[in-house]
Amino acid sequence: MALSPLLATFLNIAGFYSRMAYSSGSNGQSSVTRVLFCGPYWPASTNFTKEYLQNYPFIQVDEVGLDQVPDVIHNYHICVVKNRRIDSDIIAKATQMKIIMQYGVGLEGVDVNAATEQKIKVARIPGSTTGNAVACAEMAIYLTLAILRKQKEMDTAVNKKDLGLPVGETIFGKTILILGFGAIGVEVARRLRPFGVKLLATKRNWRSDALPCDIDELVDKKGGPEDMFGFAGEADIVIVCMTLTNETVGIVDHKFVSSMKKGSYLVNIARGRLLDYKAVFDHLKSGHLSGLGIDVAWTEPFDPEDPILKFPNVIITPHVAGITEYSYRTMAKVVGDTALQLHSGKPFTDIEFVN
Repeated sequence: MALSPLLATFLNIAGFYSRMAYSSGSNGQSSVTRVLFCGPYWPASTNFTKEYLQNYPFIQVDEVGLDQVPDVIHNYHICVVKNRRIDSDIIAKATQMKIIMQYGVGLEGVDVNAATEQKIKVARIPGSTTGNAVACAEMAIYLTLAILRKQKEMDTAVNKKDLGLPVGETIFGKTILILGFGAIGVEVARRLRPFGVKLLATKRNWRSDALPCDIDELVDKKGGPEDMFGFAGEADIVIVCMTLTNETVGIVDHKFVSSMKKGSYLVNIARGRLLDYKAVFDHLKSGHLSGLGIDVAWTEPFDPEDPILKFPNVIITPHVAGITEYSYRTMAKVVGDTALQLHSGKPFTDIEFVN
């Protein structure tokens, strides 16, 4: 049946505006909102995000090599940085960029001031809402138990068909210092408490409104940065959960490690450069440190032939503390929803802006 001229005109106009709404998006640049993932590492971040957005053809998700980022960043509206440093030179090229974000919380590689000058928002995904903090806490306990029970020596004993070796340490009755009592530190404490340990913790700000729970039930002694050396002298185990900033680079230095009890253990699930490499190496060599468990390293990916890994009491994992099916699926949803919200002009819901 032929359409009346009036109805045909109405449908043409409706179709025109529908196409316009699709083609513009909130970025006003193109029909597609483009999301850039930097580098090949942590591949599940890209893969899960693509899966989440597979039914939204107006969102494009790409992954490029770390060295390619400066050449292509001008094509994108959202950048997920992972371990790519985004400095002022790269930001100057990001002419369509609206949001630079992390697939997690660490933004130490982003020049936030430069982004702010370019009117680009910088965001993280709070770990307390995605399972990231819980996953990191579980890894902290895994590494702690692994160095106490001498994982490398156990592997050697299995290969040699030995039995009853090595003689490990128990976590029961130990005093543990948590350096940095943010979302991850809190989850570490929650999971350590049932082991029968004494917990010390340092935090810059102990205001009650900045804490997620009743800390007095979790921590036996709390202090600020000025207390970290004294607490180190009491602790059998130190677990580093701090944020990496200009002020905290190398904070676990010769002075701090020397303050730790002889025979104590060190665990790091935060950022590699919080630890001074030489200080840690020297104290492992001297026997002052009985073990080191790290999920993060000074450079990443870390050289498997590095001398520090030759010690039998050093265990390293490949920066997987926060990587579980649950946490990565949840963060993929956050990235995907952020892209959809940017495209439609709706308010952002699950990211935390730092500028």
